Amino acid sequence: MRTSIRTVISQLIAFGGCLTAGTALAGDRLLATGGVMQIEGSAGGGLVPWALIAGLGTRDQIGVSAFCTEVKPDDFKLSSCGMALGIRDRLELSYARQTFGLGTTVPGASINQHVFGVKLKIHGDAIYDQDTWVPQLAVGAQFKKNEDYAFVPHLLGARDDSGVDYYVAATKVWLAGVAGRTTLANVTLRATRANQLGILGFGGDREAGYSIVPEFSGALFLADNVVVGAEYRVKPDNLSVFREDDFWDVFAAWMPIKNVSLTVAYADLGNIADKRNQRGWYGSLQTSF
Repeated sequence: MRTSIRTVISQLIAFGGCLTAGTALAGDRLLATGGVMQIEGSAGGGLVPWALIAGLGTRDQIGVSAFCTEVKPDDFKLSSCGMALGIRDRLELSYARQTFGLGTTVPGASINQHVFGVKLKIHGDAIYDQDTWVPQLAVGAQFKKNEDYAFVPHLLGARDDSGVDYYVAATKVWLAGVAGRTTLANVTLRATRANQLGILGFGGDREAGYSIVPEFSGALFLADNVVVGAEYRVKPDNLSVFREDDFWDVFAAWMPIKNVSLTVAYADLGNIADKRNQRGWYGSLQTSF
């Protein structure tokens, strides 16, 4: 399986290289129009994928984003690093590797997961369609493979070691929004079987099939390179052994230059396995072209 994962990653990079051979690789889109990278590797907020396409490439270019994120609630630690290709501001291909440290629940142990994503913009432009209320729309999928399913997830009652999340995202940007500042709103609907993003496997004894859950984001530019906002992500509750709570965060992102962004957030992840009220800080560093 590890060899197969490396092969897919290599093919993803090679595919991007083939596309750039006949297409300009540059970053001519406006600052922050690729969002930041969420913890599963898609362009959006930290928790929620948006309809925006990763990178800063226009419809004639290839955009690239790379990121590393760390979330440290009270007793656990989630690290996620990855990259995404934005192809002609239409198609996004992404990869993220997540490592979840189990803290005092299983000292010294961790669970690893691979997430491969694809997103297609199907309608509108969040920035340039200022004369209509219709948002930018995108559909996407995230294929997730848990490397350590037999270690903890299976023992908790999870049904599978892999699964696919499907989603549709609607993103609207008002350049003269709240208090005259650029304002963003996003709603995403996700079909998922994942327990805690897939870190605790997929499906369970309470619910084996898909759940349709909403996710929300809002953001406001305080300055041209400073953004604040909040997100809320509804979660399924598939395992009877532990209740799974929704996620939410409040965040601030700073872009000192066009190609670099730093995001900090306070995140509430609720109940995770045998630990309640898991809250803590979130930090993410991203570069985009």
